[in-house]
Amino acid sequence: MATLTKKRKAADAKFDMNKVHSLAEATKVVKEISTTKFDASVDIAIRLGVDPRKANQMVRGTVTLPHGTGKVNRVLAIVTPDKEAEARAAGADFVGLDEYIEKIKGGWTDIDVIITMPSVMGKVGALGRVLGPRGLMPNPKTGTVTMDIAKAVTDSKGGKIDFKVDKAGIIHTRVGKVSFDADKLAENASEVLQAIVKLKPSSARGTYVKSVFLSSTMSAGIQIETKSFN
Repeated sequence: MATLTKKRKAADAKFDMNKVHSLAEATKVVKEISTTKFDASVDIAIRLGVDPRKANQMVRGTVTLPHGTGKVNRVLAIVTPDKEAEARAAGADFVGLDEYIEKIKGGWTDIDVIITMPSVMGKVGALGRVLGPRGLMPNPKTGTVTMDIAKAVTDSKGGKIDFKVDKAGIIHTRVGKVSFDADKLAENASEVLQAIVKLKPSSARGTYVKSVFLSSTMSAGIQIETKSFN
């Protein structure tokens, strides 16, 4: 186990690791204890009372953060020629069809989001082995397989994020950067939590939101109260 740096020890001493904070308090603390020289990401981890192995308890969705993520997504639009101008006008970084299918087959994945249309999904679906493990496979549920290419590109370039519960029943996602104002981080995190609460499976029993932690890159996790989300 790596030893903690002096900076990290000093930062951790600023708050009680056993205390459960309100969301507003937690966003202030996460800014105070960040020790990185770069503008660190702020992430939220939500442990849910679901069994992800059961299809009817899979929690997955999208949410648009009111203040963005602090990251500019590189968007690839794999579309037919008649949709290329629409994709470019909306801000897509890469636009095309067969040339990008071949590029991805060759291992190129220097992108954050892929947007495509239903008629092209046959070709994109064949790239599952490359795209699946990287979380890049377009999906109608997340709005990345659509005929409204312009809206999908605009959303992806803005503050839209996808989230999905993992095998351990936890959702991890980014809610901003340490440089964000604390209130903006809180509003972003609240938007994610509200979206997850709305997606509670009817088959889930017991406490739905079991724990919530906020952290920045290389910082300790700050526990957030869960009463208001249950």
